Amino acid sequence: MIIVSGATGALGSAVVERLLDRVAPDRIGVCVRNPAKAQGLADRGVRVRQGDFADPTSLDHAFEGASRVLVVSVDSTGEAAVRLHETAIHAAAKAGAQRVVYTSHQGAAPDSLFPPMPDHAATEAVLRDAGVPFTVLRNGFYASSAVQLLGAALTTGELAVPQDGPVSWTAHADLAEAAAIALADDVLDGVTPALTGAEAIDMEGVAALASEVTGRPIRRVVVPAEDYRATLLGHGVPEHAADLLVGLFAASHRAEFAEVGPALGDLLGRRPTPLRDVLAAAVR
Repeated sequence: MIIVSGATGALGSAVVERLLDRVAPDRIGVCVRNPAKAQGLADRGVRVRQGDFADPTSLDHAFEGASRVLVVSVDSTGEAAVRLHETAIHAAAKAGAQRVVYTSHQGAAPDSLFPPMPDHAATEAVLRDAGVPFTVLRNGFYASSAVQLLGAALTTGELAVPQDGPVSWTAHADLAEAAAIALADDVLDGVTPALTGAEAIDMEGVAALASEVTGRPIRRVVVPAEDYRATLLGHGVPEHAADLLVGLFAASHRAEFAEVGPALGDLLGRRPTPLRDVLAAAVR
């Protein structure tokens, strides 16, 4: 049985949908913290079980009978995030999974300026030592983040953010399909090449694309990182979230997310979804 964690989240739910295109529903199980939110999947024949990375005992039940397990990275950072990933990986191995697939990131590195990236690198090290075959999906930067970063610029006409660099924005839908292929077809082993969109675009390019799809001029304005952080805090953004965003721009300026490669397109058998299409769908 193929087990997908985080199956009610944006990526996990999309992976399950793509898996349902490839295998029968009774071959799919999901591990979710709140089974009520996955009732629709249960109605379609998917096995739904409660499981929480913070509760290893719950994972014994959620991962029972697993042949492959997708560990979707958690929405937190630091040592706590790595511990949660480690718990899930060890639980998958204990359940007898023949492969553990982990959603990492193209920028995974211990010295990254973007806080989630050292966590991904540490989790990859856990996988290497876990004694079970594994696949690390080095996902490109989510294109949905570009939509979120546009934020108020869609109404103010100014995208005021710190100095940045090109990012190979990648659609959730494409990465979900890649994960489904990795789980169902067992065609990827070890750490994948960067699974990215077809081009890298900086925030000036994002502003230009947003102008095209909305028909309204949006101008990119460079602001000092400390001013940007202060503005975020002034709008009630938690300090850790503000630091994360500042780190994102610093890391992109250092070209940590600029790599563009053919691996995702080759796996999908088509050109990855352009950022313009993601923006157009989001701002209709």
